[in-house]
Amino acid sequence: MIRIVKKLGAWGAVLPLLGYCAIALGLPVWAILWEGVHQTNPNTQQTATTLSNLTASWHGIYLTGLLTSLRLSLLSSVISAIVGLLAAYAIAQSKGRYFKQAVLTASGVLANFGGIPLAFCFIATIGTGGVFLSWIESVWPSFSLETFAGVALVYPYFLIPLMVLTTLPALDGLREQWKEASANLGGTSWQYWRHVGGPLLLPAALGGFVLCFGSGFAAYATAKALTSGTVPLVTTQIANILSGNVIAGEDNLGMALAFNTIIICGLMMAVYLPLRKRSAKWLES
Repeated sequence: MIRIVKKLGAWGAVLPLLGYCAIALGLPVWAILWEGVHQTNPNTQQTATTLSNLTASWHGIYLTGLLTSLRLSLLSSVISAIVGLLAAYAIAQSKGRYFKQAVLTASGVLANFGGIPLAFCFIATIGTGGVFLSWIESVWPSFSLETFAGVALVYPYFLIPLMVLTTLPALDGLREQWKEASANLGGTSWQYWRHVGGPLLLPAALGGFVLCFGSGFAAYATAKALTSGTVPLVTTQIANILSGNVIAGEDNLGMALAFNTIIICGLMMAVYLPLRKRSAKWLES
């Protein structure tokens, strides 16, 4: 056994991880795909292979839900990327070591604070009446937590800390000597960020944006608790189908919707990982 591991070299060390990923991730994805391309006739109870589920998932109300989810994720991730990047820069410029540790700890907690607890906090704070809601309605009369705008307001609460956690290491990796060298050569602050700091920070910033986009797209409990399904999102549509709120014979349509979600989240990770690797390579060199 030891000889086999030595022959495999580095692959021998990652084989347990690959096996775990194949079982914990590969098998569920394969099961979802298998169910998505099959359909059971409610009369004869016979199962047949078909692409009708995948085709239906890209049309009608399901296409509307997918587009709404993409629009919500894009809006909330843009807001979170901008605010989170500015917050991370302010934290990186702070000289307090304990302050940074406290902010990182808080960000780690808040980045995982989505779901029903987050929805309850906003409902308890804003709700259907009160001072906070009156302030918002004075500027935005049609605002409500049960609408698309309300969900878009809540999502950045857990996406901004995620952006901070993603970009703060890259900001800490920017060396002060680079800025001093730029100033000694006559460069302005704008020129430093345009030619040195910006290009080095861009992969990490784009990676954080992609990660926020994927997290917002896959979120379910927060939107469900806030809107009770009135805002058409692909995640709530999947939940409705899996809970039995479907037409007879269309049970596997939820699997097709889930497979579409896996594809989109997989594409997000395929973009994020090279950006993260490139940023780490530049900042460690």
